[in-house]
Amino acid sequence: MQTRQSIDLAERILAGENPGPEAYQALAASPDEEVMHVLPGADILREKHSGRTVHLCTILNAKSGRCSEDCAFCAQSAFARTSAPVYPFVGKEHVQASARQVARTPVHRFSIVTSGKRLSKAELSSLCEGLSELGGNRLRFCASLGTLDREDCAKLKQAGVSRYHHNLESSESFYNQICTTHSFRERFQTIQVAKEAGLSVCAGGLFGIGETDQQVLELALTLKALNVDAVPLNFLTPIPGTRLQDAHHLTPLRCLKIIAIFRYVLPDKEILICGGREANLQDLHPLIFHAGASGIMTGNYLTTKGRTLEQDLSLLDQLKFTVRA
Repeated sequence: MQTRQSIDLAERILAGENPGPEAYQALAASPDEEVMHVLPGADILREKHSGRTVHLCTILNAKSGRCSEDCAFCAQSAFARTSAPVYPFVGKEHVQASARQVARTPVHRFSIVTSGKRLSKAELSSLCEGLSELGGNRLRFCASLGTLDREDCAKLKQAGVSRYHHNLESSESFYNQICTTHSFRERFQTIQVAKEAGLSVCAGGLFGIGETDQQVLELALTLKALNVDAVPLNFLTPIPGTRLQDAHHLTPLRCLKIIAIFRYVLPDKEILICGGREANLQDLHPLIFHAGASGIMTGNYLTTKGRTLEQDLSLLDQLKFTVRA
């Protein structure tokens, strides 16, 4: 794809046209080394979606390790042999203290994340009680608590959670290569349940786990069909002791292409760059916004270090972006 073609594609999308599978497939098949020709159109779409503003979110790892699921990439899986921290649900007071600390920063979405297939009913009740007690806190709350049912999601919404996070992780055609203890369909249905409960949904995936570019596109199209609100893109940081400890499939250029694919397929959705952005994008990291990203997760991730809020605010200032109000 040449620069003029990428701009034409973006303009067609903005005009309300559905480019169709052939255009998307050509985009996914374009060589990584030609990604700079793809970025102008993605940048146009991002600018239309969010202008010069950037969404900032951060997470709290509120329950870590000993997860019963066998996800090949995860340091918290009980099937892995890693040095990831292990601790039970931190309790409502810890969640409240963390939320109040984040509320004093420009970050406007705070997500509570827990390991395991799902948070127990008792733990969920404690979390909901803690969030309800925060009252008029200016933060928007998100939660990533595993495979919940409709009653659980309704309880979260009543407590003040506005968005539920549940990644599909990869395309359906690749999914069984990375997880066997729960199905792609189960993850898909959890997203549907959250939407039916009236929650906004944040769902994306992880890249660099052995998927093809066509499977990247497959995941993007699935999320488009689900009509999710925000799409977090994570890039694998291989962790010693996991099944993917020796996986090295990513380059900075491929990361940029993946971001661009999602922006073309999901032109009006929040595209968030999360885990692994620094290690995998390296010196090209500032180009994530021109590739179509409209937000970033700042601070540490679940078991790996991230960039500090101060570093990310400095980057945004240099690029003349502002934090989303």
